[in-house]
Amino acid sequence: MNFFVSGGAGFIGGHLCESLLADGHTVYAMDNFSTGSRKNIEKIQDHPNFHFEEGDIISSEKLEEFVEKSDVIFHLAAVVGVELVVRDPVGTILTNVNGSERILSLASQYGKRIILASTSEVYGKSDRLPFSEKDDLVIGPSTHSRWSYACSKLLDEFLLMAYYRNKNLNGTVVRFFNTVGPRQTGEYGMVIPRFVKAARTGEALKVYGSGKQTRCFCHVFDTIRALKLLVDQKDIAGRIFNIGATNSISMEDLAELTVKTLNSNAPIERISYDQAYESGFEDMLHRRPDVSAINSLTGWQAEIPLEQIIRDVAAAQELN
Repeated sequence: MNFFVSGGAGFIGGHLCESLLADGHTVYAMDNFSTGSRKNIEKIQDHPNFHFEEGDIISSEKLEEFVEKSDVIFHLAAVVGVELVVRDPVGTILTNVNGSERILSLASQYGKRIILASTSEVYGKSDRLPFSEKDDLVIGPSTHSRWSYACSKLLDEFLLMAYYRNKNLNGTVVRFFNTVGPRQTGEYGMVIPRFVKAARTGEALKVYGSGKQTRCFCHVFDTIRALKLLVDQKDIAGRIFNIGATNSISMEDLAELTVKTLNSNAPIERISYDQAYESGFEDMLHRRPDVSAINSLTGWQAEIPLEQIIRDVAAAQELN
């Protein structure tokens, strides 16, 4: 098969491209390197079935060609990471919405199947756990830039569903819950790479807020496996699937586990949200997915334990 991966040099995109090529497929990919990295595709850049274009999906003339040549599109290109979102809310909204509208329009025009990557952020401040794809969504006020990412990705979902209903687009949404693994950077606020780097170098692991907030972390290899299983499914147009691990851990416990797993003596330090992000920053206390939809359809569930994720992130950092 022929696949097009937008955001193909990103953390998840790079791993997905590698896996698809290893399975014998042809892969077209595009990335503007705003958050992606050439290191994420250096192992495959000379592969005869890998076709890469540096460019922005909003303006690249190559986008239409890649969409036309593909059988399935994985739309991963987006602004990601809480720190980057808070720093550049305008760019977040324009990139995520305008880019998605263009790629959805082309997918509809050429009759291509598309799987659009969304985020657990769309559940907002909901306190109904675990989060189900059918739940109501509780987004914070527009005066807090942190919610611009959730709203922009939610608009992407609405766009896909509109194309599905009105244009018969074969589109599916996946909502990622804290995908982590080798080659992920902590530069944009991702907590495990940040904790691992601090533990390795002996710097303080900075826990934001109370440290009681909990998250579930899914290895990128498990996420890629889920995406490929969904490609094999028929009749999932217009559906939404959560993809994530279901074992929760608090941020203070995660910091302690990171130090323990890496045999580090690094200290743990508490930092207020105002210091870390912006005045009045809002966070969700708990976030855990209900993955029964994808599990009942494909049998998928996350398998790689958190300690292995931490070790894999550390091993990758040591190579760079």
